[in-house]
Amino acid sequence: MDLENGGPRNREVSTLLRIFRAIAVLPLFALLGGCQWVLLAPSGDVALQQRNLLLASTALMLLVIVPVMALTIFFAWRYRASARASYDPDWNHSLPLEVVIWSVPLLIIIVIGAMTWMGTHLLDPYRPLNRISASKPVVEARAGSTAVRKQPLVIEVVALDWKWLFLYPAQGIASLNEVVAPVDQPIEFRITSSAVMNSLFIPALAGQIYAMPGMQTKLNAVINHAGEFEGFSANYSGAGFSDMRFRFRGVDDAAFGDWVQGAIRNGTTLGRDEYLVLERPSEREPVRYFRDIPSDLFTAILNMCVDRAKMCTRDMMAMDARGGGGKEGIHTVTALEYDKSVRRGGQPLPPRPFVMAICTPTDVYGAAGVTARAVN
Repeated sequence: MDLENGGPRNREVSTLLRIFRAIAVLPLFALLGGCQWVLLAPSGDVALQQRNLLLASTALMLLVIVPVMALTIFFAWRYRASARASYDPDWNHSLPLEVVIWSVPLLIIIVIGAMTWMGTHLLDPYRPLNRISASKPVVEARAGSTAVRKQPLVIEVVALDWKWLFLYPAQGIASLNEVVAPVDQPIEFRITSSAVMNSLFIPALAGQIYAMPGMQTKLNAVINHAGEFEGFSANYSGAGFSDMRFRFRGVDDAAFGDWVQGAIRNGTTLGRDEYLVLERPSEREPVRYFRDIPSDLFTAILNMCVDRAKMCTRDMMAMDARGGGGKEGIHTVTALEYDKSVRRGGQPLPPRPFVMAICTPTDVYGAAGVTARAVN
């Protein structure tokens, strides 16, 4: 039945159907209530600068996209079949049009490239902060100045399966799945992982940075507004990845001091043996606090030798640099006869040393290893 071409009754029904369809779509907008605008309204200065760079780049690209979309609609309407537009099949060139078509995108690319280059260096996560906020630079020590420069709060981060451990070396405490920092205090995160690669991401604070076993990455950031924010792993790392989340709390200096004292009073000891138990895979761990942290625990985690029966990777690399674990590895460091120093008229390189034996707690001088090699 054709409702549009019917009588007044049919036209009323058709109008009501259109209104009903429009109303039926409105509840779908309620789903947008779950969206978070934290990336567009961050609380940390580094994340704010990254937001501004994103918005500026988007606006510059829209200078091309919007006119192209508008002209597409205009041309379709202007040269439609029923229009009386002029038709010139022999037209093939217009210098003003060519200048606009090529110069505008080129200028936009140059500006975006310059912004990206500067942002890449100024927002380098390894770069110490030069400002707390847009109106508050980091205090510099100058002659005759009474201002006291705030030293960064060092937080050592360990990505475990599937939880986050935060060590505060200056305060002598640690926390599980919770990190607290004072407002307007520069923060230096030193990040590693116990087993597999993860990614530390606190959207309100700064961009993400990877956590890799046996390696250390850094992230310098600052929180400018008090509040509680979400942090999580942005890199899939196994079965418990979905619940590998933590909370980041920005507080004032007094509240941070109270939190530290509470962790000292209520925390449990976290030594090497306790850490080896903690690092075992587990999911949905509650927030916990620790005290009496060994000063070398993070270094041991980084070098993958919390278990004292294992050789630290730094020692292993130092041994490899000196020829490996015996004369079998000397060929890896022996200078070649056609070494470039000789070819260029220089003196031959002196022979490099190599490891003859490995000492152990029961064999301090490595005599057993030397004897075994002599017999062989």
